[in-house]
Amino acid sequence: MRGFLWTERGSDTGPDLPIATQILMPRKRGHHFWRTIAECLVGMVALALITFVCFRSRLTVPTPTFLYLIVIVLLSLRGSLISAAVISFAAVGCLDYFFLRPLFSFGVGDPIDLVASIAFLTTSVVITQLVSRVRNLMQEKLERSETYLAEAQQLSHTGSFGWKVATGEIVWSAETFRIFQLDQTKKPTLELIFERMHPEDAVFVKRTIETATQAAKDFQFEHRLLMPDGSVKYINVVAHAGTDNAGRLEFVGAVMDITGRKQAEDSLHTAQANLARIARLTTMGELAATIAHEVNQPLAGVVNNANACLRWLGRESPDLDEARDAIRRILRDGNRGSEVIARIRAVLKQEPSPKECLDINEVVLETITLTGVYLQGAALQTDLSRALPGVFADRIQLQQVLLNLLVNAMDAMKTVADRPRILSIKTADHEDNSILVAIQDSGIGLDQKQTEQLFEVFYTTKPQGMGMGLAISRSIIEGHGGRLWAEANHGPGATFKFTLPKVEGGTA
Repeated sequence: MRGFLWTERGSDTGPDLPIATQILMPRKRGHHFWRTIAECLVGMVALALITFVCFRSRLTVPTPTFLYLIVIVLLSLRGSLISAAVISFAAVGCLDYFFLRPLFSFGVGDPIDLVASIAFLTTSVVITQLVSRVRNLMQEKLERSETYLAEAQQLSHTGSFGWKVATGEIVWSAETFRIFQLDQTKKPTLELIFERMHPEDAVFVKRTIETATQAAKDFQFEHRLLMPDGSVKYINVVAHAGTDNAGRLEFVGAVMDITGRKQAEDSLHTAQANLARIARLTTMGELAATIAHEVNQPLAGVVNNANACLRWLGRESPDLDEARDAIRRILRDGNRGSEVIARIRAVLKQEPSPKECLDINEVVLETITLTGVYLQGAALQTDLSRALPGVFADRIQLQQVLLNLLVNAMDAMKTVADRPRILSIKTADHEDNSILVAIQDSGIGLDQKQTEQLFEVFYTTKPQGMGMGLAISRSIIEGHGGRLWAEANHGPGATFKFTLPKVEGGTA
């Protein structure tokens, strides 16, 4: 099938057309002989009626001549060149036999009548040739347009379709058949479409189509196809609602194969996840001493409190209250050590951490605890706004962002010796229904030109840096619907800020 659409066999291009005029549907190319015979019969009947009426009305030669020419023009427009030629010769015969003297004879008495007959025949032939040439040019242009359209559809993996809702008639382009991997001789139906549909998407697609047909409105959605070989295709469907000549609902639309785009997106997400994991492992490696210290702190507290508990219980008169307090501190330090280990294991094992409603202040304090050793040598100031709404986020990913920003702030203050090293962490309500987290240092500061360049992949100001941390941090924050940026302070140092959307109507 060249060009466009399948339609019901035998329906041809009839008055009940639309669906975008059957979308450039080519004429059927069979049964030319019988069609020509039918056109000749119709033309003969028209000539007979004109001849009968004109002869009974005693009309002169110009009137039937004019009417015969009209029949020939109409037949040339709608019929074949052969049928138009046959009718032209038949019309000359009718003129000669019924209207030129001697009547009821094919002889010509007056030479002028002979000239008139030849002129009529020449005119009819010229008209037939001109109309035929125009028709051929139009047909060639249509076929060329069909070819271009078919090639464009194949290149863009976009097929077209039409659907008459009342009759259930569906028409497809060749590319749509290719996308569904169906033989073009098959009649497309809704049942056939749903056979190709992925079972998990069938209910959603059916509900979407029912809603669109009931409301007579446009629709667009994506869903999957499950092919016979077990492979999965992703397609995007968009359709425009309209009406045919009878005022009945119909849809004209396009089907685009977006499997390649989906695969590219999945590959990109995998690459981003791997880069994020590398960044986490790098951060964990740099903070190995900090981790050991943080785990050692609660363990040392457990040992000290256990010894104190034994001393309180070993007295001649045991002090049970003090012993109970010591045991509570043992439990607290034990739980703290367990939480530290659990968080580190989750990062290293790349375990999925589902998003949840979090208290941003709690996440900030946890991260400060995790980086306690790294923050030594700076005065830490916190300004955490109370009663902030919760944020819907991944706890581990937010900790990764905060870890990176805190470590960067401390690195920026390493060489500072002529002023206090001050690290400030602030949380607050922000515009656009979001929460702001700001980390400010008194380090070497930023060049204004650097504020955007810092977030480019592989750009770094550290001799041993990889140039990945800030790029991944921005990706994480934007993945949560927020924004991360840097500002140069009015005084020394720089401030890194990010926002996160609030949880609507809730707190953590």
